[in-house]
Amino acid sequence: MKIGLLSDTHDYLNDQILRLLEGSDEIWHAGDFGTAQVSERLSQVAPLRGVYGNIDGQDIRQLYPKVLRFEANGLDVMMTHIGGYPGKYHPDVREEIKSDPPKLYITGHSHILKVMTDKNLNNLLHINPGAAGRHGFHKIRTMVRFAIAEGQVRDLQVVELGKRA
Repeated sequence: MKIGLLSDTHDYLNDQILRLLEGSDEIWHAGDFGTAQVSERLSQVAPLRGVYGNIDGQDIRQLYPKVLRFEANGLDVMMTHIGGYPGKYHPDVREEIKSDPPKLYITGHSHILKVMTDKNLNNLLHINPGAAGRHGFHKIRTMVRFAIAEGQVRDLQVVELGKRA
């Protein structure tokens, strides 16, 4: 199962991003879509899972939850927009992560690309794909692609999309 993961598009999608997502079995968006049009365009490429972010309006909030927990090809996944990272989990999700940790925890919001494990929680893998959009303080736009096989993340690839400006 091939996954294209992005976040913080802030109403920006270009042909490069769409081309890089082609061939994905699913696209996951970790919030701050910006508009429903971004969601619609991504859904035309592959089935889309997502969560709303702090800048998203009611149109997006009616389509996507704040926190999404699901299973994908045997992998327990939890995704939210503002969620912190290992050692600094956001209070909204801290208890669930500690009492029933997923294998993969995905967040957005910070615009900072992070891939790290939490050794204290059965090697929970945390991914923040950074920001694919042009709005924010990040210098390089990023996204992540990976595969899921037998409940494990495989072939993880960070994709640099170019400068923010």
